[in-house]
Amino acid sequence: MESKRFRVFATCDIGESIGLLRKRGYEIEIYPGPDAPPKSLVIEKVKSGVDGLITTLRDQIDAEIFEAGKGTLKGVAQLAVGFDNINRNDANRYKVPFTNTADVLTDATAEFAFAMMLDVSRKLWPSERQVRDFKWGSWHPFLPFLGDEVTGKTVAVIGTGRIGQAFIRKCVGFDMNILCYDTAFRNQAFIDKIQEFLDYKQRHGVSVERNWIKYASLEECLQQADYVSLHVPLLREGESKATTYHLINETTLAMMKRSAYLVNTARGPVVDERALYKALKEHWIAGAALDVFEKEPLQPESPLRDPAIEDRCRLFHHFASGGTATRLSTDPNVGMAGRCAQGLIDMLEKNYGGDCSKMPYVVNKEAFCEE
Repeated sequence: MESKRFRVFATCDIGESIGLLRKRGYEIEIYPGPDAPPKSLVIEKVKSGVDGLITTLRDQIDAEIFEAGKGTLKGVAQLAVGFDNINRNDANRYKVPFTNTADVLTDATAEFAFAMMLDVSRKLWPSERQVRDFKWGSWHPFLPFLGDEVTGKTVAVIGTGRIGQAFIRKCVGFDMNILCYDTAFRNQAFIDKIQEFLDYKQRHGVSVERNWIKYASLEECLQQADYVSLHVPLLREGESKATTYHLINETTLAMMKRSAYLVNTARGPVVDERALYKALKEHWIAGAALDVFEKEPLQPESPLRDPAIEDRCRLFHHFASGGTATRLSTDPNVGMAGRCAQGLIDMLEKNYGGDCSKMPYVVNKEAFCEE
């Protein structure tokens, strides 16, 4: 049975999943990019009567968009786990469902966070630069510099949701001790299982030392950890009792060891970048690796670009989920693109009996639950 000819505007190309939508009879217009379209253009497209939008974190989706699509816009499919760019209250007020692509990017993001931690700690970039710039003369036991080993160290995992848990599982393989902190929920059952596994490893000689994992206060995590990895959502004042906006600031950075490293694959505004720059410039901490920033792309005037800190500040282009399968697979159980497309199909074709509260990828289910 051929699907209705829905009109969709995609603010970026999501690969082969676009072809799958077209095979279903969808009329798809893709903004050529790679930059985000201006909001005025998105409003124009929505006013023209499109049924659905495919969006990314770069697109501001709020009352202006929903008003422009009043009576015609049936859903917004976001190619991201985060949805800071979508005003949830506005979406609810206009009764427009929106989806995200949680779960499928969990391991890709966690492994990249771990790779970032290794990169900044073992000084991979400064080492490669020595070779490329013809500055590597001869082998020496400690010159021109040494990196810090990760194995056996203590890591603080700030946020123990899906990605935080996946990151913890990777830390287990490196015999790390793990401090955990979460602003919303303590998953003690998961922590207990990890401790059982750590005990098993030591008991059977897989690990020499007995490693441990436990929940602690934020202060304890920052004061005791050799590495601090951020996995919290961005929650601003008024959005939650436990806000995460600038969770890492001058006060919290000052709590960290001078030998500690910070890793952020969560959201840019979780870290006060000017405070981080000060901490790096004045050697409060040993280094930082960032995949997300307060304003993206990273601005030319950002102090994080200062050559004075480049040897201990790694900067990436919001790339943590950037694995081929994770980003582009058409399978909704594997790829963000596939899940984005399936979320759009569910909304437009009224799957699950047309009940948005039952659609697995719809975020704002509360707007469609019976009162």
